[in-house]
Amino acid sequence: MVRSVGMDFGTTNSAVGVVGGDGNVTLARFEHKGGVSDTFRSILYFHPDLRDPKTNRPAPIAGMRAIDQYLDASGEGRLIQSLKSYLADRTFDHTTVINRAHSLVELLGLLIKDLRARAEEQLGPLGPRIVVGRPVHFSNSDGDADDDFALSRLKPAFEAAGFEEILFEYEPVAAAYYYETRLDHDELVLIADFGGGTSDFSVIKVGPSHRHESKARILATDGVGIAGDALDSRILHELVAPALGLGSKYKSMFGTELNVPIWIYERLRRWHHLSFLKTTKNIELIKEIADRSDEPEKIEALWHIVDDDLGYHLYRAVERAKVELSAHEETMFRFEDQPLVIEAPLSRASFERWISAETTQMAACVDRVLASAGVSGSDVDRVFMTGGTSFVPAVRKIFDDRFGAAKIQAGGEMISVATGLALRAQER
Repeated sequence: MVRSVGMDFGTTNSAVGVVGGDGNVTLARFEHKGGVSDTFRSILYFHPDLRDPKTNRPAPIAGMRAIDQYLDASGEGRLIQSLKSYLADRTFDHTTVINRAHSLVELLGLLIKDLRARAEEQLGPLGPRIVVGRPVHFSNSDGDADDDFALSRLKPAFEAAGFEEILFEYEPVAAAYYYETRLDHDELVLIADFGGGTSDFSVIKVGPSHRHESKARILATDGVGIAGDALDSRILHELVAPALGLGSKYKSMFGTELNVPIWIYERLRRWHHLSFLKTTKNIELIKEIADRSDEPEKIEALWHIVDDDLGYHLYRAVERAKVELSAHEETMFRFEDQPLVIEAPLSRASFERWISAETTQMAACVDRVLASAGVSGSDVDRVFMTGGTSFVPAVRKIFDDRFGAAKIQAGGEMISVATGLALRAQER
């Protein structure tokens, strides 16, 4: 018998669910040093000593276990993050890790294979068939052709992990299936699903009368390649990057005064891009700039972060500050890795000003999906918000303004999509 299996393969976190004989979904749970979690961090870790004994090729580990081992190794090795965000990026095909080139599809396959193995420890064999979540539009996508290109790379990665029949479903539609499990009546609901790389919306009919309508009940879907990572990047750019030399100058070998190259800080804005700065050529460039800089201590701080591959640690500091601003009007940003210390006050007002372009794009997408569905805010019975970014007050305000706070519900922030995908697998 083919099992009903769903996987939410996320930019930051992933989850796996299976429908049991009683019709309920059981989620895989993943052990790590900090305890047990319903989610699996979408991260690969390579270390020179981690090799396949048969081929002597690098044999990475994934998830929180990867982070545990990375921290135990004091940052030695290579941590690769947010691979999903590269799927629609035609300029990214491969990267070199420990002197060996790895294609994006190969890296994704290694990550999914490890995720599958850990899930099967809990749930038993998953079988050959799986329903996988996908955003309406992938990060870095400019349209349907880019989305199709992203899927053409994601599908073979799942095949490399042993799946034979891979079906894709929109993530906000999956979240609607999760939301529906709590209903004993019909509703017209707007689903707002916020991931690490994308924000996705769906207007859908849910409830007892609609449970067997499949696609007919989906009135509209839309999405935008902006979510938690993009909001983090604003803090990195506005608060952290100036402490690392953004805006400073240096003298060329001919004595000409030059700005420190902006492309370095563009890489820094996406924390998962930071590890790609760590090349011999780039490290030598940063050292040369530090020798000729008008603020050498800042460039040396930049070199320290890049050379020690501290992207994960920097991201955690940014994430902590963002989470604290959801509950408080002000917080203190602090990042420390001796001898480097970056500390600065951060207000919610400043953060909301920095992310105004992103929240404006999110709001425009919500308006588009309502227009596509042919409904107004007053027609929507409920708004279900899920995903970590749903806690950001400026994001929540988009929905309060259009639908009223009384219509807003939240829940299942980390597991709603995986649960809904497993339920969807019963129908497909």
